[in-house]
Amino acid sequence: MVSTQTRADASAANWAEYSMEGFNLGLFMISACVFGTLLEHPASWFNRAIEDPNLRRVLMGVAMGMTAIALICSRFGKRSGAHMNPAVTLTYLRLGRIRALDAAGYVLFQFAGGVAGVSLAAFLIGPPLGHSAVNYVATQPGMAGVAAALAAEFGISFFLMLVLLFVSNSKQFTRRTPFVAGLLVATYITVEAPISGMSMNPARTFGSALAAGEWDFIWIYFVGPPLGMLLAGQLFLLRRGAHRVFCAKLHHHNSERCIFRCNYGAIHDSE
Repeated sequence: MVSTQTRADASAANWAEYSMEGFNLGLFMISACVFGTLLEHPASWFNRAIEDPNLRRVLMGVAMGMTAIALICSRFGKRSGAHMNPAVTLTYLRLGRIRALDAAGYVLFQFAGGVAGVSLAAFLIGPPLGHSAVNYVATQPGMAGVAAALAAEFGISFFLMLVLLFVSNSKQFTRRTPFVAGLLVATYITVEAPISGMSMNPARTFGSALAAGEWDFIWIYFVGPPLGMLLAGQLFLLRRGAHRVFCAKLHHHNSERCIFRCNYGAIHDSE
């Protein structure tokens, strides 16, 4: 049964939810590091058995798409809303569904989770994660150059956020939001990764960049994704109105506590 009556005190910090956001992104980064090493390190059996880099990228996309779905559908994801991305959180702040204090807590713990996830993966995997073929799964512009990478990050972030807003705020499709998100992640890694490395997430990129010492183009991932998602949010406001953004959770059909400015119960009367 869905409950929207378990909101947090409006004056309190919600440390449990902040921690869940960091924990989920940390797990996402561990997954990325593990699968990135298995598929791309030249000494890996999987790398030697699958010579086609396009096929390896498809498998990476499937692995990370499934990881995203699992995290969104996990108990932590159901409770925190499973943003796992500062750009997503800032968009919901613009849409009026998250308090500024909670948004700041989410962003802080998302960055901490990204760093912790890569650091723990580096400890567990060791030198293979730092091999040039893996490079701590750092996101870097591809052969098409910096402008193309910036445009691609903006474009994929815009489309992801726009689709998620329409799906998650639809009575008919809201329960499918985690699967739509996972499908888009898998598709983007398969198709777009050669252009920008497929980040859409400043905290995800920062975690890898800190470990790899790759800072030259990090600004791309701090500019493109937030701008793309904020524009998507603005377009949704113009097209549907603020009253049609019911909550900031990506998975709301559950009984977990909701700390957001939530009106999810009204979704059933929206169409």
